[in-house]
Amino acid sequence: MITIIIPAHNESESLKSLLKHLSYSVDDETEIIVALSRSNKEDCEKLKPIAQIQFLECSGTGRALQMNEAVSVSKGDVFVFLHADVIPPKSFLPDIKEAIGNKYDAGFFSYRFDKENFFLKINASFTAKDGIFTGGGDQCLFIKKTTFYELGRFDEEQVVMEDFEFFKRMKKNKIRYKIIKNDLIVSARKYQYNSYIRVNFSNLLLVLLFKLGYPSGKLKTLHDRLIRTPYQNRS
Repeated sequence: MITIIIPAHNESESLKSLLKHLSYSVDDETEIIVALSRSNKEDCEKLKPIAQIQFLECSGTGRALQMNEAVSVSKGDVFVFLHADVIPPKSFLPDIKEAIGNKYDAGFFSYRFDKENFFLKINASFTAKDGIFTGGGDQCLFIKKTTFYELGRFDEEQVVMEDFEFFKRMKKNKIRYKIIKNDLIVSARKYQYNSYIRVNFSNLLLVLLFKLGYPSGKLKTLHDRLIRTPYQNRS
């Protein structure tokens, strides 16, 4: 069984689109868990119940914590961690099964943005190969349950860059992974609310500081200063 885990915080509009999309592609061997942050339980009330989808009200806020708590109630042999504002290709479940069947323990997807823009195409092109930005959450990590637990789950002290920290452990432990070149569709809203240069500068700075061992809390503070989000002023 495959478990799709979607951590969400103030994401009701994105979830509507994503869950509708997923409802056409899941089968009896797939479960979906939407892990809602403690301060955002109203998302449950805004979304109509859909078969095979479980809404989990988490004990706190933070992607690492929310994903770990979803894992703890899951039934799957393979975990797929999907952001709420990312739409996977229709064949992404067969793609994952094929990769696992070919003895890969984990993997990611390439992606493109939902807006036509020359510079965003350049950004997206880097996701089809290994590089400094490999392992980001938008790339939809999938991983075998046994491998996930061997690596020690997500670090809940890592309040930002939790995906890169987990990937760092994957590399250290020589986990065999595959980048599937079948594009996810990623929302460009962050670029719309800020600017291409500002977002890219922020991304590069945070990745470099993370690799240099900069504390997670300070990375979060820096990120919040540099990047505005659509839900920043919501409760």
